[in-house]
Amino acid sequence: MDSKPICSIEDVPEGEARGFDVDRGGEAVLSLILAKRGGQIFAYENRCPHLGTPLDWRPDRLLDVTGEYLICATHGALFQFEDGHCLVGPCVGQGLRPLEIEVADEVVRLVVNEATESSMGPIVGPS
Repeated sequence: MDSKPICSIEDVPEGEARGFDVDRGGEAVLSLILAKRGGQIFAYENRCPHLGTPLDWRPDRLLDVTGEYLICATHGALFQFEDGHCLVGPCVGQGLRPLEIEVADEVVRLVVNEATESSMGPIVGPS
């Protein structure tokens, strides 16, 4: 298995969520969300299961007004940090697609596996 660096662990503050793109030579391959709660980082594809749109309406605008849930800007669906499960909105019972990450030496890395490659094409470039 290979991995691709996303960011420093410090780039995702506790209780917040940030959007990142993993690219292939400047061409966006995957838009993802990293959310941190209780010191743990959760990773999801930045794609609502209802319409397939990105969750954020502006960069890093991924939380509801309470800061408790990830929110889809398109229709207000609310998702849990810990498992991406939709609690409110047209995609109740569905969830965000989780992504496998690893954290080593203060760097968050996307684990490139068969599922990642089959849905987005190979992720290549410096690691």
